[in-house]
Amino acid sequence: MSHFKHLNARQLLELMETKRYGAEYQPIVSTVDGRIFAYECLSRFYKADGQTIPPDLVYASLHDNPLSLFQVEYEQKKLQLSYAPHSANIFVNLDQDSYSASGLLDSNNPFVALFKNYNKANVIVELIENSELSDAVMSLSMIDNLSKNNISTAIDDLFNPQSMLSTSVVQMVDYIKLDKYVIKKRHSKNFMPLVNAMISYAHETGKKIILEGVETLEDLTFAKQIGADYVQGFLYKKLFNNVT
Repeated sequence: MSHFKHLNARQLLELMETKRYGAEYQPIVSTVDGRIFAYECLSRFYKADGQTIPPDLVYASLHDNPLSLFQVEYEQKKLQLSYAPHSANIFVNLDQDSYSASGLLDSNNPFVALFKNYNKANVIVELIENSELSDAVMSLSMIDNLSKNNISTAIDDLFNPQSMLSTSVVQMVDYIKLDKYVIKKRHSKNFMPLVNAMISYAHETGKKIILEGVETLEDLTFAKQIGADYVQGFLYKKLFNNVT
């Protein structure tokens, strides 16, 4: 999480009323042919003077009010899908609390309906692994509902030191995104066997591996060596400042 303090109620209300929201699209690239397989949609927020507000600060502040969290997240998803490139699949992050805030946990869930109605490309929903057991339980319910509605899922930030590994969630998703921490620890004799075992498991069960944090050609070579199917990071960064 960000080291900044939470936004206060006035700041949140002002941000929501003015809707100074934006989106960034980061390419996810195949390690086989170098082609763009998908784009990840990321939320961006701005002050009145154009300065950015860290997204984790905004969302951490919103978690105190589930309905406001839902409202901002839903508006962000509509914005992200509206401006998304049409030539590739789309990865979108969805907070478990945002998903459950509407109280509709079936095909009538507003996010599920939004993703199902998007016909320009496939939408893959990313779930963030963290240390909350309740989030893991909600993730399972959320993945099950998305699957029933033919929406693919991915687990984000796997092997982040601050995340909790839910083996049940891992079994249910279609894509596994390895945190950039894997690159940092690539020379660890204790850590890499675990990573390699996860990659082997993924491929044996038909899942795809995405390595995040690829910044150099050396990182790309490492990704190919461990068998990552796709990579994402500064090496391929493309920014679209779609601010409304």
